[in-house]
Order: sequence, then C-alpha cells, then structure tokens
Amino acid sequence: MRDIKEYNPITVFVYYMSVLVVSMFTMNPFLHIISFVGGFIQFVILPVKNKLSTHIWYLLLGLILALVRPLFSHNGATVLFIINDNPITKEAFIFGINSAIMVVGVLYLFRVFSEIMTSDRLLYLFGRVSPKTALILSMGLRYIPMLREQRRITANAQKAIGINKDDNAIDRINGSMNVLSATVSWGIENGIITADSMAARGYGEGKRKSFSTLKFKKRDAIVIGITVLCLVPIVMAIACGSFDTVFYPLLKIAEPDTINIIGYVSYVVMILIPIILKLMEKFRWKYLMSKI
Repeated sequence: MRDIKEYNPITVFVYYMSVLVVSMFTMNPFLHIISFVGGFIQFVILPVKNKLSTHIWYLLLGLILALVRPLFSHNGATVLFIINDNPITKEAFIFGINSAIMVVGVLYLFRVFSEIMTSDRLLYLFGRVSPKTALILSMGLRYIPMLREQRRITANAQKAIGINKDDNAIDRINGSMNVLSATVSWGIENGIITADSMAARGYGEGKRKSFSTLKFKKRDAIVIGITVLCLVPIVMAIACGSFDTVFYPLLKIAEPDTINIIGYVSYVVMILIPIILKLMEKFRWKYLMSKI
C-alpha cells in the first residue's frame, strides 16, 4: 500500500469530502472529537514545515471560539456563575467547546487536504469537467507561494538599501505599504506576461487536450470502497437521529444504541485510513530494508 498522498486525486477528494461533510454538518460532540484527533494525527505525520506555528494559531482560535460563545450567549438552564449580571451557563460553555473542537478539527483536515491536493492534482480532478475553471484555480494556487516569496524578497531588498525603517509604527506601516505596492505591481506584470505567453502558444485555439501521469488503479477503488462502506452506517445513523444532540435548554445526547455505535466505529475507521496507510508504508519500507 502507498501513502494517501500518492493515491489518485479522485480517491483523495472522495475521502476528505466524506470526512469533512460528516464533521461539518453534525453537532455530535463524539464525532467532532474523533475528527479533531484524526485531523491532528494526520497533520502531525504530514511532512510540512512550520507545524508549531500552525498548532499555536489553531489553539488560539479554538480558545477564542470556546470562550466567545458562553460570554455572548446566555441560553441554558444550568448557571455556573454570573459576570456583570450576565449568566454563564454550562450548556453555552459546552456548546462553545464543541464548536471549537469541530472548527479546529476541520481546519486540520483542510490543511492536510490542501497539502496533498497540489495544483496539478486539482487540474487533473476538474480539468475534464471544466478545463478553464481548473486552469484558473491551479494558476491562482500557484500565485500564492510566488507572491509570498516575492514579498519577502522585496522587503529584504528595500531594507538592505535603507528605504524602509522600523523606528516607529508609522514607518513600519509605510514600509509595509511600499512592499505591498511593489509586490502587487510585480504580480500584475507577471500575470500580463503569462497571458501573452499563453496567447503566443495558441491557448484557446481548437479543442484542448490534457495529459496526466496519474492513473486510477485498483488500490484507489479499494480505498473508495472502504470509505463508502464506512459512510453508509454513518448516514443511516444521522437519518435515524442516532447522532442527534441538543444543547439548549439542557444538554441531551442520543443514548447509545446499535446504530450509533456502528456509526462511531465506522467514523473512527474512516478517519484512520490515511494513518493506517502511512503506518503500512513504513512497515513495508522497514521490511524491504531488512531484506537488503
């Protein structure tokens, strides 16, 4: 087996959309906890830079979401304490924590998805359906790191020749505006050059053909099949109300039964698919290395 990032873009898209839809459109706290833990582990094992800063930003966002809800929403029957004549209820506090876990878990999964689904994979995925939209999307994603790098180069260049100073807040704002203006001008000029180059190469003339080395293989069908098999009992549990959760006026979670237990287990299996594939790939690599 291969790592999930080496699978066909269709497989990756079907898997992550299935996981995200379940997490985003349900309010069950157990599903959100599973989504958060799975997204966190998937991001940790992903080979990307600046993981610590991402964790810090997501933690701060989660804390803000968890605290804002009980401070501004006073629904709920169980009052924990009162601040400036405003009751802080247990139900609003739990709802805020649940919302924070859901949002941060979804952000982790989206971050993993964005790292795996590169511009060429998106072009492969949407190219046959809407080639122009896929091209615009892939070019837009390509410009994000380019503009970030160009901003860094421009800022360093202007600082080196003494244009920008950071003696006070006004100087820092003026310097940032100069860097932004230069970066935007570079982006517009580069866009015009790209358009002229595409026109010179005959883009838009005749029927467009596509080429890709990405193939849909048997392993892709297996992963999609497992994803669908896990999704079926989850959808059944949602349709039967086995995942229903009410926060106001009193917290009430659907009691455990056969349907929702199977649904929970299915979601755990679904969220663990990339992790299992990663572990299998490592064990396989170690096994092959031991044979040398």
